[in-house]
Amino acid sequence: MLTIRLATENDMSQVLQLIQELAIFEKEPDAVEVTIEDLKNDGFGTTPAFTAFVAEKEGAVVGLALFYYRYSTWKGKTIHLEDLIVTETARGNGVGKALLTEVIKYGYTKKVKRIEWNVLDWNTPAIEFYESNGAAVLRDWDVVQLNEQGIQNYINRLGDANF
Repeated sequence: MLTIRLATENDMSQVLQLIQELAIFEKEPDAVEVTIEDLKNDGFGTTPAFTAFVAEKEGAVVGLALFYYRYSTWKGKTIHLEDLIVTETARGNGVGKALLTEVIKYGYTKKVKRIEWNVLDWNTPAIEFYESNGAAVLRDWDVVQLNEQGIQNYINRLGDANF
């Protein structure tokens, strides 16, 4: 029996395990810096930075959909699905579809104009899953980021007079 429900603070240790499993899958095993305390503080503090649904089977969290609001200057309120993770042992059993459905239903009730997310270009099973469920995979956009060191370098270039 699979249950999809809103995540709680008590789920964060299992959520972190899923995040670490995703990092290994995405060939970035050492990239995870977030801690259980970060997840608890950021998701369940006075101004939560994210909302999450978990998929639970036989008392274990086997999937996660973590998302947050964004604002499109063209469309208005949107949701960014940061990660949709299903543990390797639970893949192919409808867990991902159940989580995606819950996020879409949530967005629908909140009247968002768009739900968006990123997928690695080599993750063919995920791309096929998303497209088979009606999502458009936009291949003409590049993701742009400044990591923590990039932010620090930018600030350093500003100098004291501009900060």
